[in-house]
Amino acid sequence: MNEAAILLTLAGVHFVALMSPGPDFALVVQNATRHGRQTGLYIALGLSFGIFVQSLLSITGVSYLVHQHPVMFAVLQFIGGGYLLYLGYGALKATIGNLMRPHKAEPLATKPSAELSNRRQAFSRGFATNILNPKALVFFVSLMSTLVPASMPTSGKALAVIILWGLSLFWFSLLAWTLSTNKLQQSLSAMGVYIDGLCGLIFTVIGIYILHASLLSFFH
Repeated sequence: MNEAAILLTLAGVHFVALMSPGPDFALVVQNATRHGRQTGLYIALGLSFGIFVQSLLSITGVSYLVHQHPVMFAVLQFIGGGYLLYLGYGALKATIGNLMRPHKAEPLATKPSAELSNRRQAFSRGFATNILNPKALVFFVSLMSTLVPASMPTSGKALAVIILWGLSLFWFSLLAWTLSTNKLQQSLSAMGVYIDGLCGLIFTVIGIYILHASLLSFFH
């Protein structure tokens, strides 16, 4: 397989993975619908830079070493699972609070969250959600080791990292932009609390699963 075919295959597999529901997808949906376009776009930027770092570490072999070291990988699982559980707890707590205080539906972005009103905070949350997800580390190690041969020139490997980052930025930004249009915001205004709850449930379930895997690693 020549270099162009490898890069095209890599891009296709990655783009399909990006569209699959998971913590990254849920984070964009939750924040773009609840807090508006700016927050959604900075979340997207943070996620894409997390993927850039994941790709770079994987293609240089650093992530493979972490994955092959049981204690290091278990610690990463514990931190990542705990962070996702923290996000899930916050979203579910807000959902329960809103359900107990019924109020008239408002456009979702009219009351931006103080927690995510800062661009740096939004970027950091996106970056942390991706970089601390051990499932992402395993995915990129598998992707790079399977599709990118060790003999590929450095220029080709650099292009592979840029393609993965560019596709990530494009997809998450497109998702954030679409979900924060005025027409869609009005349609989703009555569903905001349920969107928070669903995203919180996704974070919680994945966080518990990763924490469970981490504890199993420690005790075996």
